Amino acid sequence: MKTLTVRLPEALVAEIEAESRERRRSKSDVVRERLSRVAGPRPRPASPAIADLVGSVDGLPADLSGQTKAYLKSTGYGRKRAR
Repeated sequence: MKTLTVRLPEALVAEIEAESRERRRSKSDVVRERLSRVAGPRPRPASPAIADLVGSVDGLPADLSGQTKAYLKSTGYGRKRAR
């Protein structure tokens, strides 16, 4: 875990210290919890190029991601071709 030093107003520090004593948690824990509540989880944005392609190919099996090898084998992918 990295360390970050910030300067806070006296009133906010007093509030954090009071909450820390009340909950019997470290001041760092209280600050981390407050920051995570404000920031919330950040969804990872999908790549625009990939997002546009999802679901755009017709005729493939619905469970292709789980049956990739079987699908490729059924199409003849990887077999040597006659010359």
